[in-house]
Amino acid sequence: VHGPHTRNLISSGPDQSRKIRNFICHRVSCQLDVGKRKLFLLRQSVYDGREHGLFMEKLDVRIRNHDREIEKMCNHHFQGFVDSITELLKVRGELMGSMEELQLCRVQQRNIATTIDKLTYYPALRTLEQLEHTCLPRAGQYRFCSIMAENIPKLRIQIRDTAMTQLRDFLESIRKHSDKIGETAIKQVQMQHIELICGAQDLVDFSPVYRCLHIYTVLGLRDVFENYYRKQRRKQARLVLQPHSNMHETLEGYRQYFNQIVGFFVVEDHVLHTTQGLVNRAYVEELWELALSKLIAALRTHSSYCDNPDLVLDLKNLIVLFADTLQGYGFPVSQLFDMLLEMREQYGEILLKKWNITFRQVLDQDNFSPIPVSTEQEYKHYTSQFPLQDPELDKLPFPKKLPFSEFVPKVYCQLKEFIYACLKYSEDLHLSSTEVDDMIRKSTNVLLTRTLSHCLHYAIKKKNVGLAELVQVIINTTHLEQCCHFLEEFISNITNVPPDTANATKLYGTSTFKDARHAAEEEIYTNLNAKIDQFLQLADYDWMAAGQGGGTLEASDYLVDLIAFLKSTFSVFTNLPGKVAQTACMSACKHISTSLMQLLLDPEVRQISVGALHQLNTDVKECEGECSTF
Repeated sequence: VHGPHTRNLISSGPDQSRKIRNFICHRVSCQLDVGKRKLFLLRQSVYDGREHGLFMEKLDVRIRNHDREIEKMCNHHFQGFVDSITELLKVRGELMGSMEELQLCRVQQRNIATTIDKLTYYPALRTLEQLEHTCLPRAGQYRFCSIMAENIPKLRIQIRDTAMTQLRDFLESIRKHSDKIGETAIKQVQMQHIELICGAQDLVDFSPVYRCLHIYTVLGLRDVFENYYRKQRRKQARLVLQPHSNMHETLEGYRQYFNQIVGFFVVEDHVLHTTQGLVNRAYVEELWELALSKLIAALRTHSSYCDNPDLVLDLKNLIVLFADTLQGYGFPVSQLFDMLLEMREQYGEILLKKWNITFRQVLDQDNFSPIPVSTEQEYKHYTSQFPLQDPELDKLPFPKKLPFSEFVPKVYCQLKEFIYACLKYSEDLHLSSTEVDDMIRKSTNVLLTRTLSHCLHYAIKKKNVGLAELVQVIINTTHLEQCCHFLEEFISNITNVPPDTANATKLYGTSTFKDARHAAEEEIYTNLNAKIDQFLQLADYDWMAAGQGGGTLEASDYLVDLIAFLKSTFSVFTNLPGKVAQTACMSACKHISTSLMQLLLDPEVRQISVGALHQLNTDVKECEGECSTF
């Protein structure tokens, strides 16, 4: 669109703007028409010449060339782009800092201007006093003197009432804005700007307090003012310390409660340090003792409703921040940390309930079968979750099976997660490493001996648990018992306390898994005998059967089936410790022997033929021969 004609149009002045716009639109339209015609001719040429494939190849080459050019350009300018962004971030930080400083300066200027403006009350009182006691007596007995003398007390009352009205407005204002004051103070501690916590005067205009104090002092009513101020602030303290009924439902409810309390005491601390005796240390300490008792009572009540460990953990962090903030103002907070240790017990109980559900789910979802692994990657996956140390298994080729079921690595991982959860609560409580280590070990012992133990016994006693599952439980608990020293090392690593420390609490996991294993063994013996009884119930001896002469007797069908079942069952016992398998076999054989004797000595059996005795003898010999092979 450039050319002499365009330059002429532009040089003709601003009144030609419409003509210029129309001219440019016309030229652009013409160019587009030319482009469309060229594109149409090109497309027609491609299709008519049947060179569509060649055209697409050329087009792809063209596209790749443009992509390379774009990439080069981006790479060339990328570092400059990053540098520009970095500079912009620096500028933004400096700008934010400058804006905060400017805001503080403006607040201070406003307070200074307000103070200068309000100082006019002080000369007024001085003038009235001088007028009343010095000037009027010298003026003599004039009528205007008597009128002025009569109005001076009224003026004093007016000034006093005006100052008190402004004080009431001040008290109402800080009651409404206590949460904002407290929020600011807590954020400063959270950002570790403790040196800036003298910032209440930047948020609150204290001039009504100073003015009213001065006026009442000049009027000889300082005690009246002090009593009034303290009485009103005590009332406000009780309101601030009254929590909402649903405070325990969300963390925000607790945060607002803490903000109001911090805001209240930030104001009182500032008044303590900027006035001469309006409030004293004893008065502030008395209010703080009241606040501590009501605060701790409220937290005990409301936290008891909570069953979410994450909310309790967040609440603990909020209380620590609250305590650190007020400690920065010189308030004693040891009772708050003592209460946090009490809450630690509640937190532990909530964790135990949560992990009880987790362990139950893991047990319910387990198939109680050895884990098959087909690749080295799968093998490393499981061994990274559970510290398996088996050199013989390492040498076996793939595919192979791990001796335990999915329950073992899942439980081990959950034990570590529980330990991490305990550690999170112990942070920032000003405890030594030894105290933290001891707390974690004690909590883990409760998890092992109470929660996990109950879950294991629940799984063992379920009605649908078979002998194969019970065998797997014994194998699983054996491996979990062997991993207890790894948990000891894990706790030591995160607490930096060596496990061989004299006062270190030992884990009771060994006894937990031994008890579960013994329960599973007893259940195996009980279930095995119950199965044997089911086969023996099929025994139907004809106690009056005649002898079969010289023929060979065969074992009873029920006994053949029983022995086949025992052989199949005992083949599963090969993975059990030798003593357990041996005891199971001996228990089964003894139970069969006792049951056969009971059949023979049954009171209902009044006569026994020789043929029946031969059949029973054959069955006993069959049992004797097969039991020796078990």
